[in-house]
Amino acid sequence: MKFIRQILESFRFAWQALRSNLLRTTLSLLGVTIGIFAIIAVFTMVDSLERNVKESLNFLGDRVVYVQKWPFEFGSEYRWWKYFQWPEPTYNDYRALAERLENAEAICAMGGRGNVIVKNGNNSLPVRISGVTMDYNQISEVPIGEGRYFAPQEQESARNVVIIGSEVAETLFPNQYAVGKIMKINGLNFQVIAVQEKKGSGVLEIGGNPDRRCLIPYGTFAKLFQSIRPSVTIAVKGYPEDEGLQNLEGEIRGLMRARRSLKPTQDDNFAINRPEAIAKAIGGVFAVLTIAGWVIGSFSILVGGFGIANIMFVSVKERINIIGIQKSLGAKNYFILFQFLFESVMLSLVGGLVGVFLVYLLSFIPLGNLDVVLTAGNIALGLGTSSLIGVLAGILPAISAARLDPVIAIRSK
Repeated sequence: MKFIRQILESFRFAWQALRSNLLRTTLSLLGVTIGIFAIIAVFTMVDSLERNVKESLNFLGDRVVYVQKWPFEFGSEYRWWKYFQWPEPTYNDYRALAERLENAEAICAMGGRGNVIVKNGNNSLPVRISGVTMDYNQISEVPIGEGRYFAPQEQESARNVVIIGSEVAETLFPNQYAVGKIMKINGLNFQVIAVQEKKGSGVLEIGGNPDRRCLIPYGTFAKLFQSIRPSVTIAVKGYPEDEGLQNLEGEIRGLMRARRSLKPTQDDNFAINRPEAIAKAIGGVFAVLTIAGWVIGSFSILVGGFGIANIMFVSVKERINIIGIQKSLGAKNYFILFQFLFESVMLSLVGGLVGVFLVYLLSFIPLGNLDVVLTAGNIALGLGTSSLIGVLAGILPAISAARLDPVIAIRSK
């Protein structure tokens, strides 16, 4: 109990010292404040970007591979001249895979066309039209707010039915229940069978703003927009027990090579893409930004740490007589050491708190589609870093104060 009381007394002395030199305290914590602000601001922006990007990629699905013409490759040597000669995947490829794949939980064909004007009376809106087959809702999220998903008969007979996004419903059917209403796409009447829940646009907006998209049966889409030999994107979802989707990918590769009569010595002329490739490439960018945040913030923190250490040495020199009196009255070395160590840590911690608070204020600034959120992890990182800087900056001055000879210290005045 005596030890705890002395620790608390050391804390009280440190607090009084900071309060008695408010201007010096304020100037000393600026360096740490700027450093913590730089680091936590970068981390918060990177985390927010990463979260928003992942949300933007959610529509690509989980455990899904895509059979396409152009591979997902990120680097300086994208061999576009080679991929340009590859044939487009077709609807017949999709049918062949759907009939023969044994390791697929779901498979669908997709096509898209952007900037298509949809109308209802005098109301119109440019949207993205996506033609999808029946299993699309098992591959990608289709959160139905009102109405229902496509029926098998509607897909098979290529009926003019449409699932619309929330913004499409609000624009074409203001203050109305849209399900069951008629709208026009390319001059043809389509019946609205469902309205999706409002999602909001993501940072990347891959595939377009989901609130401004319309889903129609793939057969209907092919009749409206595509030629006699339409190209498609084929999405295939694997089973959970297929670790790494190796079995699924191998089966797709074998079937596609057989369909295209490729010899064993010939390379694939199609791409089997994974959404993880996009996430991995973006993750590399985030890693660079994180390192940049540490580098930028470290310089400020280094300057702030030296500033705090300098102030602490000055504080020791100013209070050397008081230290001598305390030691002559029986104060232990750790009592003196904790006084200055607590003072240094509190000084740095206040700077860290101010830096974190500035980042919190930054999160209220509107940045378009980017939703900036200061997480508890980043708050803990900022406060932990500032506390560590306080310990490192104050340990030498505190040790020098604790080792003072009480007789010499008293005479110093």
